[in-house]
Amino acid sequence: MVGCKLAQQSSHSKSNSLKMKRYYCTFLTASKPKTPPKSNSNLLAVLDSCNSIVQIKQAHVQFITTGLISRPIPATKLLKLISLSSFASLPYAHQLFDQIPSPDLFIYNTMIKAYSLATSIRYSSPRNSLVIFRQMIRNADVSPNQYTLVFVLKACCCCGDGLGVWAGKQVHVCAVKLGLECNVFVGNVLIKMYGDCGVIDDARKVFEGNSERDLYSWNTMLSGYVDNGDLDRAKRLFDEMEERNVVSWSIVVAGFVQVGGFLEALELFNKMLHIGALPNEFTLVSALTACANLLALDQGRWIHAYIERCRMKMNERLLASLIDMYAKCGEIEFASKVFYDADNLKQEIWPWNAMISGFAMHGHSKEAIDVFEQMKLVNIVPNGITFVSLLSACSHGKLVVEGRKYFESMPSSYGVEPEIEHYGCLVDLLGRAGLLKEAEEMILTMPLSPDTIIWGALLAACRIHRDNEMGDRVGKVIRELDPDHSCHILLANMYSSSGRWNEAKIVRERAGIVGMKKIPGCSSIELHGMIHQFLVGDRSHPQTKHIYMLLDEMAAKLKSAGYVPETEEVLLDIDDEEDKETALSRHSEKLAIAFGLINTQPGTTIRIMKNLRVCGDCHQVTKHISKVYDREIIVRDRVRFHHFKDGQCSCKDYW
Repeated sequence: MVGCKLAQQSSHSKSNSLKMKRYYCTFLTASKPKTPPKSNSNLLAVLDSCNSIVQIKQAHVQFITTGLISRPIPATKLLKLISLSSFASLPYAHQLFDQIPSPDLFIYNTMIKAYSLATSIRYSSPRNSLVIFRQMIRNADVSPNQYTLVFVLKACCCCGDGLGVWAGKQVHVCAVKLGLECNVFVGNVLIKMYGDCGVIDDARKVFEGNSERDLYSWNTMLSGYVDNGDLDRAKRLFDEMEERNVVSWSIVVAGFVQVGGFLEALELFNKMLHIGALPNEFTLVSALTACANLLALDQGRWIHAYIERCRMKMNERLLASLIDMYAKCGEIEFASKVFYDADNLKQEIWPWNAMISGFAMHGHSKEAIDVFEQMKLVNIVPNGITFVSLLSACSHGKLVVEGRKYFESMPSSYGVEPEIEHYGCLVDLLGRAGLLKEAEEMILTMPLSPDTIIWGALLAACRIHRDNEMGDRVGKVIRELDPDHSCHILLANMYSSSGRWNEAKIVRERAGIVGMKKIPGCSSIELHGMIHQFLVGDRSHPQTKHIYMLLDEMAAKLKSAGYVPETEEVLLDIDDEEDKETALSRHSEKLAIAFGLINTQPGTTIRIMKNLRVCGDCHQVTKHISKVYDREIIVRDRVRFHHFKDGQCSCKDYW
């Protein structure tokens, strides 16, 4: 039984009843009918033509004067219209509910359902569903049925803050007492309720204990695992399923994308296509996201062609995913074409955010700002994500004045309060531009508590601009906030790059990371639908011999073209300059580029994805490779895109 915590929320009912009675008396006095009252059947028919709350109130008065309001069927029909129509008014419906002397099962179910579907916090929904359910089970004349339990359990899914699972378990007990626990509909919503509340083991017990499982039961359990991040059990359950539909496939594909298993997501997507299962919008959005994160342009293009060939209905979500995929795969011009060709599909914010983000990551700062200004002209309201992308665009373009202006306009002009991500973007903007003191002042005066990510952004700027004094100070703050944070490695690397080996060693020892290495550089390249990955110094690839032979050949050609290795990028205490050059030549992106040169035709664009920021030496050498080998090379690192062509980079050496 739902207890006293919920009972407190129903104390308004008596005052509501008195207000309703006074309202009826006033309304009846002012609304005396001038014509004879209509028949009962005519009055019921009138409800079907009501299209506003005013018309419903007029019909309600007729129900009162004719006595229909005391009959179950008319009262239920009126209550359903007031609570569940497109112009519903839950406070009015609740007042009507309180006036019905002996509500039956259908009336209770109508109110419980209405509150379970409502989302307005003003109405304390969906908790009021639980309040009414408590009233119902105290009524000896009315017993809940399967629909009652389904509605009230859906309400439990939305309660949160511990109340949902607490009330849900009590409703579960009620279901057991009524013999409805194994009802397929009740069982399914119990699985969902426990899954949504994070009690996944209880969801599994209900699932295994229900002998009347259907495909929806399996998909609900599958979704529960995915939502709780348990992809291993989700995949095992998926493999056990004798029957699957597009929902089953979509849940698992999306699950792998959520945890960064992009290769697994694409493998599963391709398997789905191979057995003849047809993907829907949600499957395609997840697959495009995987392509975007793997730089799998060929697969992404195929999905785009599939959408057009099958004449699938394009919507804003799918359009945004296509734009994001092309942008993240280096095809920013084509992403822009897709965006501007879809004028009728830009009524929502998602495509606009995708385009602004795409221009930002490619360093096209002016274009990102232009899209933002166009968005304002068509009355699309920006949100927090919009400003993260916009501020990032200003950062990559060194547009300090514009970045400050947009940041300051967020709350005043758009009602968007800056969050920690926005302050991080502004600190990054100032830091990249060399305004380190202003960036530090911003952190110290911001209304939110700065985290290690923001301090880490300033530390990265200190390394770029070689401000070791501020770097020491910032590093001390980071150590105090989180002794085990990986930013310590950045501080150690800053000392290493300036030859301060002893201090670098001390920092590593203080943080307790002696012998540990930072995340290894990893670069990937797509070739004929397959993803090839390389780590720094990698020798595991089948073509390793040819790759290293080409690296030696490249070293000679590039030196003749004027390339000088930036040995200060070597973060190890190595005295011999030749050894430093060898260490630099084995960076993962150089291995991937060599693989691309070997396996593609002359003139073919090479696309590389790097998990870390491109180092200065790799940036310099890639510019020379693009000129010496007459190739366009597109590198996406953790920070942005670099388009190398004819010995130049699109970032203009500012990244």
